[in-house]
Amino acid sequence: MGREHSTAVLEPDLRGVVQELERALRGEVHTTELRRSLYSSDASNYRVVPQVAVCPMDEAEVVAAVRIAARHNLPVTSRGGGTSIAGNAVGPGLILDLGKHLHRIVSIDAEARSAVVQPGVILTDLQAAAAPHGLRFGPDPSSASRCTLGGMIGNNACGPHGLAYGRTADNVRRLRWLLPNGRILEVVPGQDTVDRVPGLEALIQRHLQVLRTELGRFGRQISGYSLEHLLPENGRDLAAALVGTEGTCGVLLEAEVDLVPKAPAPALAVIGYPDMPSAADDVPHLLPHRPLALEGLSAEMVEVVRRSPAGADVPELPAGGGWLMVEVGGQDAAEAVAAAEAMVAAAHGLEAVVLPSGPQASRLWQIRADGSGLAVRTATGTQAWPGWEDAAVPPEHLGDYLRELQTLMDARGLSGLAYGHFGDGCIHMRIDFPFASGTGEFREFMESAAALVARYGGSLAGEHGDGRARSELLSVMYSPEALTAFAEFKALFDPAGLMNPGVLVDPDPVDAALRRPASAEERAADGFAFAHDAGSVTDAVHRCVGIAKCRADLREQGTFMCPSYLATGDEKDSTRGRARVLQEMLNGSVVTLGWDAPEVHEALDLCLSCKACASDCPTGVDMATYKSESLHRRFAGKVRPLSHYTLGRLPGWLRLAAPLAPLVNAAGRIPMLRRSMMTLMGADDRRSLPLLPKAPFRWSEAARRDPGHDDGRPVVLWVDSFSDALSPEIPTDALEVLAAAGCEVHVVGQSAGEQACCGLTLISTGQLTAAKQKLRRTVEILLPHVRAGRTVVGLEPSCTATLRSDLVELLPDEPGSREVARAVRTVAELLGELDWTPPQVSGADAELLAQPHCHQHAVMGYSADRRLLESMGVDVELSNGCCGLAGNFGMEQGHYEISETIARQGILAAAERSPDRPILADGFSCRTQVADLAELDSRHLAQVIAAALRAGS
Repeated sequence: MGREHSTAVLEPDLRGVVQELERALRGEVHTTELRRSLYSSDASNYRVVPQVAVCPMDEAEVVAAVRIAARHNLPVTSRGGGTSIAGNAVGPGLILDLGKHLHRIVSIDAEARSAVVQPGVILTDLQAAAAPHGLRFGPDPSSASRCTLGGMIGNNACGPHGLAYGRTADNVRRLRWLLPNGRILEVVPGQDTVDRVPGLEALIQRHLQVLRTELGRFGRQISGYSLEHLLPENGRDLAAALVGTEGTCGVLLEAEVDLVPKAPAPALAVIGYPDMPSAADDVPHLLPHRPLALEGLSAEMVEVVRRSPAGADVPELPAGGGWLMVEVGGQDAAEAVAAAEAMVAAAHGLEAVVLPSGPQASRLWQIRADGSGLAVRTATGTQAWPGWEDAAVPPEHLGDYLRELQTLMDARGLSGLAYGHFGDGCIHMRIDFPFASGTGEFREFMESAAALVARYGGSLAGEHGDGRARSELLSVMYSPEALTAFAEFKALFDPAGLMNPGVLVDPDPVDAALRRPASAEERAADGFAFAHDAGSVTDAVHRCVGIAKCRADLREQGTFMCPSYLATGDEKDSTRGRARVLQEMLNGSVVTLGWDAPEVHEALDLCLSCKACASDCPTGVDMATYKSESLHRRFAGKVRPLSHYTLGRLPGWLRLAAPLAPLVNAAGRIPMLRRSMMTLMGADDRRSLPLLPKAPFRWSEAARRDPGHDDGRPVVLWVDSFSDALSPEIPTDALEVLAAAGCEVHVVGQSAGEQACCGLTLISTGQLTAAKQKLRRTVEILLPHVRAGRTVVGLEPSCTATLRSDLVELLPDEPGSREVARAVRTVAELLGELDWTPPQVSGADAELLAQPHCHQHAVMGYSADRRLLESMGVDVELSNGCCGLAGNFGMEQGHYEISETIARQGILAAAERSPDRPILADGFSCRTQVADLAELDSRHLAQVIAAALRAGS
């Protein structure tokens, strides 16, 4: 891993700043091209490269960093989780990363219903800490698993339950606020606090009419500064007024926030309408019923969710082309359901369903949650961008606004998925702006849309702030006097204009610093086809818009992404961080050496190529593919790392080693010889040498067996290199299982003339030319079987996934490649398609701990396996997340520690919690990892079924 590379020569003035920062701070001070790339973007369309990034360890270091920046006239931008959609968390000068270390929940006072938090606290962590007291923080944006309280306070975030609990500004009691001059201000409501800011009372008196007439007109008026909180009738609440200032008036050091009681038994009503405007028209009729949340969902959004990897579990919805999802509270389930039914009776929908709190309601809410991430792709699959992301109008105007907005988009040939907080009049929409061809269309649409929302008395921002996306357009919404009041307010706190410049006051143009238009167009060459992005590597890399789901630990929800980030907590090891560096490579102004850039290597080094992001990332980022492509281009025609020639070509070495199995195994038992052999392979010498069987499967009688069952389901058992040379007992048991299921089984894989190999190890090391040759030969072998009507059954999940996905990406135009890919099944998938009753398990196998392989999770999913096991009477506990070995990754030198950490966070922790559960792991890597690190045995699904068959015979 080593020290981060930098080719930059710091300017003399900046060198002095950096030296001062390094002397004053224990936390990180970053100036490398890699780190500047990571902090150049947030979750918006914008790219602003900072000069230096600082990760202070505590409040004192925040104060020191801001004071040093002020002395040197260096701009400062605060950043939490980097999930800002409007470009609120990017800026020139110094980035102050408050999410890395300042994430302590200082206290929770259950009696007072309040919490004191540092700015880097993740919202879900606060919710988890408050839950045992029956409390929660009211506002809950969809990015709750990675957004910080500091960011929510900066943007005045709301979320679905903002309807019941208000905006973040309505839930703040006290702020500990750092001014650019280093002064700390304790901010609480009241005249005393106002008086401690010289000139603030005079500003209020000068602009009383503006504060009373232009601001605070409806709940979701978030744009600009919320100075209406300073009015006498509103309690002179400076804390609330500073909420939503987007880091332009100082730095949050600490906050005391309200907690609210959790709804004891909410019920969900889902009401169908002909379309979204019709649904919006009905909102005023439902609001008198005081719902906790009132969300809109379009048919197009539901269809996008259905096409996603988790789409098979989407439940049926009431009839309609658009829906309102309404949560209603009650003291118990019966009361909540009755309240929901009364509300439905007042609605004007086509059809409705009412559900009490429980799994069905949770799954329906999950459609809304999934949709908020999947909206980055339109219904036609094109890339959709933020910008016009969260405009709001008074709810009584929402239907008409939506109709006119659609007309405006249709006239410009634009499309997007509408959803959001209909009860508050706030609409989320990402739009397929043609950024690849320039910025003109974006500016013209933004100006027209701003005029439209202003005409309805609305707000350009309804919860995400104005940022770089909308600040320039505030003049469409506000009078010159209001803008003057905003400028004067900022000047009281930030007279030098150093805090988050370019945002809100003296804004940068809306079309300045857009990320995608600044990137060079890179087309697919001789590696992956990037077919989902029409052959554009640039579009593929820019799929990542910064949603940052990869930064959230969602393993309890069944996600596997991103194992290296969960182990290190370092942005460079997240899917988003790696995508940012690749985007900077295509931009070429910071990362200047293209695919050969050391920054690219550093960012991708700890990517396990687990492929989990391909399914878990809402945008479909496939970092495993990007890493393979990067290695392919970097080492084309060059000498490669040693491990590429050994681990990357392992199937060939295993064939050569098979006759020497006794010698290889003996050498592996001698520590000095083993360490030497591993070092010569480019592997970590702490790893064990895989034990070779007495004979590979291809030498066995079973490999040459008669197909049998001429009237059964015709299948081809494809025996991959790992199953053949390292685990021959697995294909042997698989044959027994398939025969018992009535299949006519042909065996192909490793016999002379039939060496069908998916090239996985070549793909993961970027040897794509050789991988294509392997795949072409495999298609030649398997295609006649497929055309004869046989299903191809794979045993090793990573190899099976390669034929299902990488095959058609590497050989998109190869005759037969798609036919073969469509014919491939796992053992569980095939058995699930047959009219066969599997055997019942007994003994220890009645409770299993399953470790799904990452590639299976990403490409095939594990639902078929789970259904099969449950039909056999198995109680299955899943270990979600990567095992940490991931093929060659965990074997390579420099990766041992991170591989071990991932395992101990995941499968080994699960095994420790459930020591009596035998481990089920279809992946050779997974079985190797648990044996290597914990001396635990594990078995393949085929072995479990075969054992059950033998026990029942």
